[in-house]
Amino acid sequence: MKKTQNEVDYARIAEAIEFIRNNRKEQPRLEAVAEAVNMSPFHFQRMFKEWAGITPKQFLQYLNVEYAKHILQEMHASLFDTAEAVGLSGTGRLHDLFISIEGMTPGEYKNGGENLRINYSFAATPFGDMLIASTAKGICIMEFADDHAESFRSLQSKFPRAQFCQKCDEMQQNALFIFRQDWSKLDSIKLHLKGTEFQMKVWEALLKIPVGGMTTYSDIAARIENPRACRAVGTAVGDNPVAFLIPCHRVIRATGEIGNYHWGATRKAAIIGWEAARREQSHE
Repeated sequence: MKKTQNEVDYARIAEAIEFIRNNRKEQPRLEAVAEAVNMSPFHFQRMFKEWAGITPKQFLQYLNVEYAKHILQEMHASLFDTAEAVGLSGTGRLHDLFISIEGMTPGEYKNGGENLRINYSFAATPFGDMLIASTAKGICIMEFADDHAESFRSLQSKFPRAQFCQKCDEMQQNALFIFRQDWSKLDSIKLHLKGTEFQMKVWEALLKIPVGGMTTYSDIAARIENPRACRAVGTAVGDNPVAFLIPCHRVIRATGEIGNYHWGATRKAAIIGWEAARREQSHE
């Protein structure tokens, strides 16, 4: 299948970010990064700035461990209580839109989604294509889809007895406004998730991390009043079925290292840098 222009552009951005990450200690110059992706420095800088809103050099700063440590230290004491004061303008309102989570009933959980009608579609984002799916109650799946066919098979395996319709409904369209800086068109986003009680607690805690913020697995464990459950928290974070809306990408290691991500460490770095740029711009 022919790649979309969005996929082509993000693939090149991702290649540059991977080079930057792998050579972070050497602080690579613009010329070196441009050469790594077979572009002239001028055209690479222009493309990168159109995508991220900042230069590759500034982006590199946001991927530095020291920057991550600074954000962790800044937000550690009152991460969840000061969400409205940190990050993009409108972050507080944005958080309020995500507090509606409904878990699937035990029957829905056990019967593989029987009697559920699920609409699904594919959409372009700054970080590659996504598969987004919704029931009548809310968004149930939102994941990066590097292979559309494989992503749909994965969706079917999660709800093997559901009825599927390829359709982008209003609920999905609204959720996708999250990738815009102007959230004025964003209405309340409802989530309809399949998960255990423990997973739900972790995912609810993730929703309270502000845009541009970061936290650690131990902080999440403390937030859900289970401080010894860091490993279980890590597993629940990795099982998050709703990419970006539930911001599991904002959970990093206590050392400041980015760590793993269900949809790839390079994509996680791209999202963190992209959000950090908007956080800094809102403070200027």
